Order: sequence, then C-alpha cells, then structure tokens
Amino acid sequence: MFMKKANRLAIYAYLFKEGVVVVKKDATKEKHDAITVVPNLHVMKLMISLKSRGYVKETFNWQYSYYTLTDEGIAYLRTYMSIPEETVPDTLKVKQVARARFDDAGRGRGGGRGGFGGRGRGFGGSRDGPREGGFGGGRGRGFGGRGRGAPVEA
Repeated sequence: MFMKKANRLAIYAYLFKEGVVVVKKDATKEKHDAITVVPNLHVMKLMISLKSRGYVKETFNWQYSYYTLTDEGIAYLRTYMSIPEETVPDTLKVKQVARARFDDAGRGRGGGRGGFGGRGRGFGGSRDGPREGGFGGGRGRGFGGRGRGAPVEA
C-alpha cells in the first residue's frame, strides 16, 4: 500500500519510542488513537508488513491487535531511522520501583504486631501479662495473646 513517507516515519517513531502499538481492527476509522496524524488503515497495513518480515509480534484480542517490537525490529528501525545504540524503546527500559520503607513500629499495613494498627495483642493480654478488666481479664482465663488450643492457666 502506498503511503506518505511522513506517515511511515511517524508510525516508526511511535513504535520505536513505545515498543508496542495497539491497533483497532477498523479500516474505516479516520485517525489512529495514539498517532493522530495517521489514518488507522495505514497503521494496520504497516504493522502487517512488519509482522510478515518478523520485526513485530502480533497478539489479537477483542478486535484489537497488539504489536510488540522484536530485537530484529529494533535493529531494522535503528538503521532505517539512524537512531543511536543508546536509545531503546520504553518496553526495554528498567523502571526503578520505589519500595515502601517500614519504620520501627510497622510491618506494612497493620502498623504493629497483629496487624490491627498497633492496638495491642488481642483480647486478653499484652506482653506483660493479662489485662485487668475487659474480655477475660482479671479472671485468669483470657486469651492472653495465645493462639487457639493453648492450655488455660488457672
């Protein structure tokens, strides 16, 4: 299919920058969703051409084609558009994930031991022993921070 060189370069530039192109299977659509200066038909046909040469991989799902750039495709686009070796598509860039830092009091969402926002150790006790009053406190039969099946102390 004949198309303007400017359209082909716009598609190639977007493909190399992102590393993936999503194309709706609609030949009558006036403009592509991401590359607004190019008709959707041009993007469809150019991606089919690149797929037949092994430069992209296609995944088709629910009337959308997902074209992913292969290593051979990266090399081809580098030579065609004279892009330096240091430039890589966004899909190959390693993102720095910010890990959540935990302070002394918290081990994640709960905030302290037991996962209840640091509100103690359950119903009947703490580290120092059973509580006075409350559920099971004062009678010596409270949970006392123990799990199920622990023997009851008298």
